[in-house]
Amino acid sequence: TAWRILQLGGSELDAVEKGCGQCEIDQCDGSVGYGGSPDESGETTLDAMIMDGNTMEVGAVADLRHVKNAIGVARKVIEHTKHTLLVGESASLFAVRMGFPYEDLTTQKSLSMYSKWLNQSCQPNYWKNVVPDSSKSCGPYKRLEKVTCEERTISQRSVHNHDTIGMVVIGESGTVASGTSTNGGVHKIPGRVGDSPIAGAGSYADSTAGGAAATGDGDVMMRFLPSYQAVEYMRMGTDPTVACQKVISRIQKYAPKFFGAVICANTTGSYGAACNKIPGFTQFHFMVYSPLLSQPAEQVVDCI
Repeated sequence: TAWRILQLGGSELDAVEKGCGQCEIDQCDGSVGYGGSPDESGETTLDAMIMDGNTMEVGAVADLRHVKNAIGVARKVIEHTKHTLLVGESASLFAVRMGFPYEDLTTQKSLSMYSKWLNQSCQPNYWKNVVPDSSKSCGPYKRLEKVTCEERTISQRSVHNHDTIGMVVIGESGTVASGTSTNGGVHKIPGRVGDSPIAGAGSYADSTAGGAAATGDGDVMMRFLPSYQAVEYMRMGTDPTVACQKVISRIQKYAPKFFGAVICANTTGSYGAACNKIPGFTQFHFMVYSPLLSQPAEQVVDCI
Protein backbone atom coordinates (compact mmCIF):
# COMPACT_ATOMS: atom_id res chain seq x y z
CA THR A 1 0.00 0.00 0.00
CA ALA A 2 2.79 2.43 0.94
CA TRP A 3 4.67 1.67 -2.28
CA ARG A 4 1.55 2.21 -4.39
CA ILE A 5 1.04 5.63 -2.78
CA LEU A 6 4.60 6.62 -3.74
CA GLN A 7 4.09 5.41 -7.32
CA LEU A 8 0.91 7.46 -7.59
CA GLY A 9 2.91 10.57 -6.65
CA GLY A 10 2.07 10.65 -2.95
CA SER A 11 4.57 12.00 -0.42
CA GLU A 12 6.73 9.91 1.87
CA LEU A 13 4.48 10.98 4.75
CA ASP A 14 1.40 9.86 2.77
CA ALA A 15 3.06 6.48 2.18
CA VAL A 16 3.78 5.96 5.89
CA GLU A 17 0.27 7.02 6.90
CA LYS A 18 -1.52 4.82 4.36
CA GLY A 19 0.87 1.87 4.82
CA CYS A 20 0.49 1.78 8.60
CA GLY A 21 -3.21 2.60 8.19
CA GLN A 22 -3.65 -0.51 6.05
CA CYS A 23 -2.33 -2.59 8.95
CA GLU A 24 -4.85 -0.92 11.27
CA ILE A 25 -7.64 -1.98 8.89
CA ASP A 26 -6.24 -5.51 8.50
CA GLN A 27 -5.61 -5.80 12.29
CA CYS A 28 -2.09 -7.04 11.43
CA ASP A 29 -0.96 -9.81 13.74
CA GLY A 30 -3.79 -8.91 16.15
CA SER A 31 -1.43 -6.33 17.64
CA VAL A 32 -2.22 -3.39 15.37
CA GLY A 33 -5.59 -1.66 15.18
CA TYR A 34 -8.93 -2.40 16.82
CA GLY A 35 -10.07 -5.63 18.45
CA GLY A 36 -6.74 -6.75 19.91
CA SER A 37 -4.61 -6.48 23.06
CA PRO A 38 -7.35 -5.65 25.58
CA ASP A 39 -6.07 -3.82 28.65
CA GLU A 40 -6.86 -4.77 32.26
CA SER A 41 -10.37 -3.42 31.93
CA GLY A 42 -10.97 -5.19 28.61
CA GLU A 43 -10.62 -2.08 26.43
CA THR A 44 -8.48 -1.81 23.29
CA THR A 45 -6.54 1.47 23.08
CA LEU A 46 -4.16 2.58 20.34
CA ASP A 47 -0.75 4.28 20.12
CA ALA A 48 0.70 5.74 16.89
CA MET A 49 3.15 8.30 15.58
CA ILE A 50 4.34 9.73 12.28
CA MET A 51 7.49 11.79 11.66
CA ASP A 52 8.59 14.07 8.82
CA GLY A 53 12.36 13.85 8.39
CA ASN A 54 12.50 17.13 6.46
CA THR A 55 10.88 19.38 9.05
CA MET A 56 11.42 17.09 12.08
CA GLU A 57 7.72 17.50 12.88
CA VAL A 58 6.08 14.66 14.79
CA GLY A 59 2.42 13.87 15.31
CA ALA A 60 1.46 11.21 17.84
CA VAL A 61 -1.45 9.82 19.82
CA ALA A 62 -1.38 7.52 22.84
CA ASP A 63 -4.06 5.67 24.80
CA LEU A 64 -6.43 6.62 21.95
CA ARG A 65 -9.95 5.23 22.48
CA HIS A 66 -12.91 4.69 20.15
CA VAL A 67 -11.08 5.77 16.97
CA LYS A 68 -9.68 3.10 14.63
CA ASN A 69 -7.31 5.11 12.39
CA ALA A 70 -4.67 6.05 14.98
CA ILE A 71 -1.91 7.01 12.53
CA GLY A 72 -4.40 9.13 10.58
CA VAL A 73 -5.14 11.06 13.77
CA ALA A 74 -1.38 11.37 14.43
CA ARG A 75 -0.97 12.96 10.98
CA LYS A 76 -3.69 15.50 11.85
CA VAL A 77 -1.74 16.45 14.99
CA ILE A 78 1.07 17.62 12.66
CA GLU A 79 -1.26 19.33 10.20
CA HIS A 80 -3.68 21.10 12.53
CA THR A 81 -1.91 21.69 15.86
CA LYS A 82 1.36 23.05 17.19
CA HIS A 83 1.59 20.02 19.49
CA THR A 84 3.41 16.71 19.13
CA LEU A 85 1.51 14.20 21.29
CA LEU A 86 -2.15 13.97 22.34
CA VAL A 87 -3.39 11.30 24.77
CA GLY A 88 -6.44 9.46 26.04
CA GLU A 89 -10.07 10.52 25.75
CA SER A 90 -8.97 14.06 24.84
CA ALA A 91 -7.12 12.68 21.81
CA SER A 92 -10.35 10.91 20.81
CA LEU A 93 -12.30 14.19 21.05
CA PHE A 94 -9.67 15.84 18.84
CA ALA A 95 -10.02 12.97 16.35
CA VAL A 96 -13.79 13.41 16.17
CA ARG A 97 -13.34 17.16 15.55
CA MET A 98 -11.00 16.19 12.69
CA GLY A 99 -13.75 14.07 11.14
CA PHE A 100 -12.86 10.55 12.33
CA PRO A 101 -15.80 8.33 13.33
CA TYR A 102 -16.24 7.43 17.01
CA GLU A 103 -16.44 3.60 17.09
CA ASP A 104 -16.16 0.66 19.44
CA LEU A 105 -12.69 -0.93 19.26
CA THR A 106 -13.83 -4.08 21.08
CA THR A 107 -14.55 -7.29 19.15
CA GLN A 108 -15.65 -10.80 20.10
CA LYS A 109 -11.99 -11.82 19.85
CA SER A 110 -10.75 -9.16 22.28
CA LEU A 111 -13.64 -9.90 24.66
CA SER A 112 -12.82 -13.62 24.70
CA MET A 113 -9.11 -12.86 25.29
CA TYR A 114 -10.15 -10.70 28.24
CA SER A 115 -12.52 -13.34 29.69
CA LYS A 116 -9.89 -16.06 29.39
CA TRP A 117 -7.36 -13.86 31.20
CA LEU A 118 -9.80 -13.13 34.03
CA ASN A 119 -10.49 -16.86 34.36
CA GLN A 120 -6.78 -17.61 34.78
CA SER A 121 -6.48 -15.22 37.75
CA CYS A 122 -5.31 -12.31 35.57
CA GLN A 123 -2.05 -14.01 34.60
CA PRO A 124 0.30 -12.68 33.36
CA ASN A 125 0.06 -9.01 34.30
CA TYR A 126 2.29 -5.98 34.72
CA TRP A 127 2.08 -5.38 38.49
CA LYS A 128 4.83 -5.82 41.07
CA ASN A 129 5.34 -5.11 44.76
CA VAL A 130 1.60 -5.03 45.52
CA VAL A 131 -1.00 -6.78 47.66
CA PRO A 132 -2.74 -9.09 46.98
CA ASP A 133 0.03 -11.09 45.27
CA SER A 134 -0.25 -10.16 41.58
CA SER A 135 1.25 -13.51 40.48
CA LYS A 136 -1.74 -15.37 41.92
CA SER A 137 -4.76 -13.10 41.85
CA CYS A 138 -6.60 -10.23 40.22
CA GLY A 139 -6.66 -6.84 41.92
CA PRO A 140 -7.59 -4.28 42.92
CA TYR A 141 -4.02 -3.97 44.17
CA LYS A 142 -2.50 -1.76 46.80
CA ARG A 143 1.16 -0.94 47.18
CA LEU A 144 3.27 -2.91 49.62
CA GLU A 145 4.38 -0.76 52.54
CA LYS A 146 7.84 -2.34 52.43
CA VAL A 147 9.25 -3.24 49.05
CA THR A 148 11.47 -6.26 49.43
CA CYS A 149 10.89 -8.41 46.35
CA GLU A 150 12.63 -7.95 43.06
CA GLU A 151 11.00 -7.36 39.71
CA ARG A 152 10.01 -10.60 38.00
CA THR A 153 11.47 -11.23 34.59
CA ILE A 154 9.24 -10.77 31.58
CA SER A 155 10.04 -14.21 30.23
CA GLN A 156 6.74 -15.66 31.50
CA ARG A 157 4.89 -13.44 29.02
CA SER A 158 4.67 -14.66 25.47
CA VAL A 159 6.99 -12.86 23.05
CA HIS A 160 4.03 -12.87 20.69
CA ASN A 161 1.72 -10.86 22.95
CA HIS A 162 2.70 -7.51 21.47
CA ASP A 163 3.98 -6.16 18.20
CA THR A 164 3.96 -2.98 16.13
CA ILE A 165 3.80 -1.96 12.50
CA GLY A 166 6.89 0.20 12.07
CA MET A 167 7.70 1.76 8.71
CA VAL A 168 10.55 3.79 7.24
CA VAL A 169 10.13 5.37 3.78
CA ILE A 170 13.06 6.84 1.83
CA GLY A 171 11.92 8.93 -1.12
CA GLU A 172 13.67 9.31 -4.49
CA SER A 173 15.29 12.55 -3.37
CA GLY A 174 16.41 11.06 -0.04
CA THR A 175 13.49 12.47 1.95
CA VAL A 176 12.77 10.29 5.00
CA ALA A 177 9.52 9.64 6.85
CA SER A 178 8.69 7.07 9.51
CA GLY A 179 5.76 5.89 11.57
CA THR A 180 4.31 3.28 13.90
CA SER A 181 0.94 1.98 15.03
CA THR A 182 0.06 -0.56 17.72
CA ASN A 183 -2.57 -1.56 20.26
CA GLY A 184 0.16 -2.15 22.84
CA GLY A 185 0.84 -4.93 25.31
CA VAL A 186 -1.93 -7.42 26.09
CA HIS A 187 -3.53 -6.83 29.53
CA LYS A 188 -1.53 -3.64 30.07
CA ILE A 189 -2.45 -1.43 33.02
CA PRO A 190 -4.94 1.21 31.75
CA GLY A 191 -3.15 4.44 30.91
CA ARG A 192 0.07 2.68 29.89
CA VAL A 193 1.89 4.23 26.94
CA GLY A 194 4.57 2.19 25.17
CA ASP A 195 7.47 3.19 22.96
CA SER A 196 5.50 3.34 19.70
CA PRO A 197 4.18 6.93 19.93
CA ILE A 198 7.38 8.36 21.42
CA ALA A 199 9.67 10.11 18.93
CA GLY A 200 13.11 8.50 18.95
CA ALA A 201 11.79 5.37 20.65
CA GLY A 202 9.11 3.87 18.38
CA SER A 203 10.53 5.48 15.26
CA TYR A 204 12.67 8.39 14.09
CA ALA A 205 13.28 10.05 10.73
CA ASP A 206 15.90 12.56 9.64
CA SER A 207 16.34 13.33 5.94
CA THR A 208 20.01 14.15 6.52
CA ALA A 209 20.77 10.64 7.83
CA GLY A 210 18.01 8.01 7.64
CA GLY A 211 15.20 6.44 9.59
CA ALA A 212 14.57 3.65 12.10
CA ALA A 213 11.65 1.92 13.78
CA ALA A 214 11.42 -0.46 16.73
CA THR A 215 9.17 -3.25 17.92
CA GLY A 216 9.08 -5.35 21.07
CA ASP A 217 8.95 -4.71 24.79
CA GLY A 218 8.29 -0.98 24.68
CA ASP A 219 8.55 -0.49 28.43
CA VAL A 220 12.20 -1.50 28.26
CA MET A 221 13.09 -0.20 24.80
CA MET A 222 11.75 3.34 25.21
CA ARG A 223 14.27 3.97 27.97
CA PHE A 224 17.08 3.81 25.40
CA LEU A 225 15.56 5.81 22.50
CA PRO A 226 16.76 3.10 20.10
CA SER A 227 15.38 4.63 16.90
CA TYR A 228 17.02 7.99 17.59
CA GLN A 229 20.29 6.30 18.53
CA ALA A 230 20.30 4.16 15.37
CA VAL A 231 19.79 7.24 13.18
CA GLU A 232 22.65 8.99 14.97
CA TYR A 233 24.92 6.00 14.29
CA MET A 234 23.96 6.15 10.61
CA ARG A 235 24.67 9.90 10.58
CA MET A 236 28.23 9.04 11.62
CA GLY A 237 28.50 6.73 8.61
CA THR A 238 27.70 3.46 10.35
CA ASP A 239 26.15 0.79 8.11
CA PRO A 240 22.39 0.39 8.86
CA THR A 241 22.75 -3.25 9.97
CA VAL A 242 25.59 -2.37 12.33
CA ALA A 243 23.67 0.68 13.61
CA CYS A 244 20.73 -1.59 14.50
CA GLN A 245 23.04 -4.14 16.15
CA LYS A 246 24.76 -1.48 18.27
CA VAL A 247 21.39 -0.26 19.53
CA ILE A 248 20.28 -3.78 20.49
CA SER A 249 23.63 -4.47 22.23
CA ARG A 250 23.25 -1.33 24.28
CA ILE A 251 19.90 -2.46 25.67
CA GLN A 252 21.19 -6.03 26.26
CA LYS A 253 23.61 -4.77 28.92
CA TYR A 254 20.71 -3.73 31.13
CA ALA A 255 17.94 -6.11 30.03
CA PRO A 256 19.51 -9.28 28.55
CA LYS A 257 16.13 -11.04 28.29
CA PHE A 258 14.18 -8.26 26.58
CA PHE A 259 12.12 -8.96 23.46
CA GLY A 260 12.79 -6.50 20.66
CA ALA A 261 14.02 -5.60 17.20
CA VAL A 262 14.97 -2.48 15.24
CA ILE A 263 14.93 -1.74 11.49
CA CYS A 264 17.24 0.90 9.99
CA ALA A 265 17.54 2.56 6.56
CA ASN A 266 19.84 5.35 5.43
CA THR A 267 19.32 8.03 2.78
CA THR A 268 21.12 6.02 0.08
CA GLY A 269 18.60 3.19 0.43
CA SER A 270 20.80 0.78 2.37
CA TYR A 271 18.92 -1.00 5.13
CA GLY A 272 19.28 -3.56 7.89
CA ALA A 273 17.77 -4.88 11.10
CA ALA A 274 18.76 -6.50 14.39
CA CYS A 275 17.01 -8.30 17.23
CA ASN A 276 17.76 -9.65 20.70
CA LYS A 277 18.00 -13.45 20.89
CA ILE A 278 15.76 -15.07 23.49
CA PRO A 279 14.00 -18.46 23.65
CA GLY A 280 11.27 -18.54 21.01
CA PHE A 281 12.65 -15.51 19.19
CA THR A 282 15.88 -16.22 17.31
CA GLN A 283 15.14 -14.50 14.00
CA PHE A 284 13.39 -11.31 12.92
CA HIS A 285 11.42 -10.98 9.69
CA PHE A 286 10.77 -7.65 7.98
CA MET A 287 9.56 -6.52 4.56
CA VAL A 288 11.38 -4.42 1.97
CA TYR A 289 10.15 -2.80 -1.25
CA SER A 290 12.48 -0.92 -3.60
CA PRO A 291 12.80 0.01 -7.29
CA LEU A 292 14.96 -3.10 -7.69
CA LEU A 293 12.07 -5.35 -6.62
CA SER A 294 8.86 -6.18 -8.45
CA GLN A 295 7.06 -6.96 -5.20
CA PRO A 296 7.68 -6.73 -1.43
CA ALA A 297 10.44 -9.08 -0.30
CA GLU A 298 10.68 -10.69 3.10
CA GLN A 299 14.07 -10.36 4.77
CA VAL A 300 15.29 -12.37 7.75
CA VAL A 301 18.08 -11.59 10.23
CA ASP A 302 19.47 -13.84 12.96
CA CYS A 303 19.16 -12.30 16.43
CA ILE A 304 22.30 -11.40 18.37
